Amino acid sequence: MGALMEGSALPRLPDWQARLTAFVMACRTEELVPGRFDCMLFAAGAVMAVTGVDLAAPWRRRYSTFRGGQRILRRAGHADHVALLDAHLPVIHPSRAVPGDLAAVPGTDGLPAIGVIQGAAIFVLGEEGGLALAPLLSARSAWKVG
Repeated sequence: MGALMEGSALPRLPDWQARLTAFVMACRTEELVPGRFDCMLFAAGAVMAVTGVDLAAPWRRRYSTFRGGQRILRRAGHADHVALLDAHLPVIHPSRAVPGDLAAVPGTDGLPAIGVIQGAAIFVLGEEGGLALAPLLSARSAWKVG
């Protein structure tokens, strides 16, 4: 896909719902591996399923620890994964989020975890990988996808 304008809205593909469902189903048993499958790459995969745009293309498989991922983001001008999303997607209040949008919830390590909104719940990564559900009410912030 073409370059993404900073902070611009991305149009949803006509078949986004089927694409997002297939993506989420494929992630159900994925092992948590920084740089290959972590919360940011899960979120970026959902954005790609919904819009066809891969926000994580410059970073995927370029780090093997969360600290390494943070370094790469900082060098690119983003304080962290939340700042990366802020730069590329419109920030919305979680109450305005719809299925396919992204949300930040408190993570187990003190950093926000990014998940994919599905109705009144948010798909998030489990501590060992795979998917878990968090209530939408736990979202601290959200981003519009399409």
